[in-house]
Amino acid sequence: MQFGDITLHVVSGGSYWDDGGRLFGLVPKVLWEQVARPDEHNRLCVGMRCLLIHAGGQCILVGAGCGHKPSAQQDSTEPEGGSRLLCELERLGVDPQDVDLVINTHLHAHHCGGNTMHGPDGTPIPTFPRAAYCVQRLELADAYLPNERTRAWYLEENISPLERDGRLRVLYGDTRLTGHVRAIVTPGHTRAHQSVVIENAGHRALFLGDAASWPVHLERLSWVPAYDVEPLSSIETKRNLARWAVETRALLIFEQHPEIEAGYLHATERPERFRLEPVAISA
Repeated sequence: MQFGDITLHVVSGGSYWDDGGRLFGLVPKVLWEQVARPDEHNRLCVGMRCLLIHAGGQCILVGAGCGHKPSAQQDSTEPEGGSRLLCELERLGVDPQDVDLVINTHLHAHHCGGNTMHGPDGTPIPTFPRAAYCVQRLELADAYLPNERTRAWYLEENISPLERDGRLRVLYGDTRLTGHVRAIVTPGHTRAHQSVVIENAGHRALFLGDAASWPVHLERLSWVPAYDVEPLSSIETKRNLARWAVETRALLIFEQHPEIEAGYLHATERPERFRLEPVAISA
């Protein structure tokens, strides 16, 4: 998709199977299964899209996907096709050396596993050796000092090699990264989760990350995933994003829905209820 002289490509970072209860939290299954049919193990397929941005001579990657290192988290969320990201970048003619900036929405393993890869000696090294990896300061602190609930999601091998090689760029709140790309803090899923705004030639797009995992999480603000660590903040973040998206007619890009890539949000007759008009942006 073209935004003036900016090019956006949606690329896959892999996928995984997750328990439906995690994605919908306190919402009864009798309600959520009307919008998502689980398999016989009560699991849903969850996509891991990344966004490749060509803007101002820079190559920017938002999200790094599951990666393909063996994960310490061997459960129902074990990723599939984790090496797909590099294959899709190669298909677009992009070498890991070409990437200038990687923006991590947050540091949960399924979103940043592709930050690093195993080097010749088996030691994790940055997958994109020239890139600066952007992450919020508070997210980095939570990754290094996890608690009983969060420690399974934060893996040291996805983070410390970046710091060791001087590749980590720590952000302190909302930050303009280029003339057309800025990171905004969207708390709820984690306390310093960030989403990415792209603006050019009167167009706006927003890569949501886990601020709203699926479209229904924006359409129905009270539907909050079980893994959002600050659920009340999540609702207010989504409310603000939804109002902004309607007012500005911003294209919303979803990271995790297996089929819906993006869309435009519309207000409905019911207060604080919205409707997504899906849009396909990949070839």
